[in-house]
Amino acid sequence: MEWISLETASQLDNIKQQQGYSLIFKHSTRCSISMMAKRRFELDWEDLPGDMPLYFLDLIKHRDISAKIAQDFQVHHESPQLLLIKDGECVLDQSHGGISVDETVSVLS
Repeated sequence: MEWISLETASQLDNIKQQQGYSLIFKHSTRCSISMMAKRRFELDWEDLPGDMPLYFLDLIKHRDISAKIAQDFQVHHESPQLLLIKDGECVLDQSHGGISVDETVSVLS
């Protein structure tokens, strides 16, 4: 599996228009907790559907996109943060140590 770099508002608009599931991982490159959460998530991500787009947001570089995510999906800004999007709506919001592939998979089934 590979991350798709989320860098523009138009990409975010496309995610909101997509049918089915997409995942957004918001990551602070300056935070050790964020690094650990990302690493732990990547260890288990093979359990996710292979056709589900996985978007990665470097929120240090793209604070504007991070703010738009919070506004568009009506979630509180966190870092690190994982959002599971289904048909343009956020159906799961995890942050910090609560980021879990297992919980994400349970929502998918």
